[in-house]
Amino acid sequence: MPEKIYISGIGAISSIGVNVPELLASIRSSRHGIQHIVHLDTSHRGNLPVGEVKLSNEQLAERIQTEKASNFSRTTLLGIVAAREAVAHAGIDIQDGLKTGIISSTSVGGIDKTENFFKKFFADPTSGRLRNITSHDCGDSTENIAVDLGVYHYISTISTACSSSANAIMTGARLIRHKILDRVIVGGTDALTKYTLNGFNALKILDTGHCKPFDQNRNGLNLGEGAAYLVLESEKSLKQRNAEPICYLSGYGNANDAYHQTASSPEGNGAYSAMEIALKQSTFLPGDIDYVNVHGTATYVNDLSEGTAMSKLFSEGMPRFSSTKSFTGHTLAAAGSIEAVISVLSIKNNFIAPNLNFQSSIEGLNMVPVQELQENIEIRNILSNSFGFGGNCSALVISAL
Repeated sequence: MPEKIYISGIGAISSIGVNVPELLASIRSSRHGIQHIVHLDTSHRGNLPVGEVKLSNEQLAERIQTEKASNFSRTTLLGIVAAREAVAHAGIDIQDGLKTGIISSTSVGGIDKTENFFKKFFADPTSGRLRNITSHDCGDSTENIAVDLGVYHYISTISTACSSSANAIMTGARLIRHKILDRVIVGGTDALTKYTLNGFNALKILDTGHCKPFDQNRNGLNLGEGAAYLVLESEKSLKQRNAEPICYLSGYGNANDAYHQTASSPEGNGAYSAMEIALKQSTFLPGDIDYVNVHGTATYVNDLSEGTAMSKLFSEGMPRFSSTKSFTGHTLAAAGSIEAVISVLSIKNNFIAPNLNFQSSIEGLNMVPVQELQENIEIRNILSNSFGFGGNCSALVISAL
């Protein structure tokens, strides 16, 4: 049997909390973070609600107390906050001799800095800070987080749209299984920008109210921002430092239906294949899954496609499911890791988060998500879905020890 991949630490920042305890408290009180825009400078303020982190860049920089923080993109700032929390929670010493890597993911990178540059540059071609342009690349945030943590054995960045951080988790697991690393800090970070807000609005898939995942009358998604990281460890790593894991990653799968650049296939082929691969690797049957943290963006195409795939996979009985994007908004590249953190919390604390704003089932599917917080439930195995543009579909199975 392949070596188990253990999860020993988690960290997160999102619109429902600047750390994991706050995130957990928000879910337990069914308190979402979808509000009007405060920090992003955009003409859509007051029109498009988002899941914005409730701290400005200056407050984030003050929080991490790093000399170069004032030059960091918001994506980097969010990532450092979450990654530090994950490492502290795991209790690892990066310099203890074990091979440690980081795989971080992002979609927007440092686009916020680039937007600030061009606003000044277009007004006056002799103005604008060129150093802002150097933050544009997706790898910039990863490198800054790695330097902050002191990680140097392995550093990599993944950008596969909304499946990015799920793929970062999968890649980290592979590196451990192939003995390349002893432990890996994996996850993703993305900030709200004009580019993403205008882009998704141009696609006409943003809801002007609160999103309604898996509802017949869903109108689109709410964009969000945030970051989350998990510490994956080998058994060797845990034994050497005499540490206890929280749970483990029992399976993962990635597939691509290559149907459309921005839409899922109507039959849910990619979603079905990713879930099937993840289940097969975990050695569990569909009936062993206690809960599915669905991708659930609340767009017309995605929810119908994912629901169709789930109906096929769980033909003998649908497990409980919900979309936690109704709490955080769609955090793009960070979505998979934020939802993986929520899944870990669900196993550890025996709860299932509600799918907020649901009223009626999608016609033809007859699927009803969990609508109220469910507690004191033993949860052994969770399937967490993350599906990205271009048909890139990923699924994780997270299991109790």
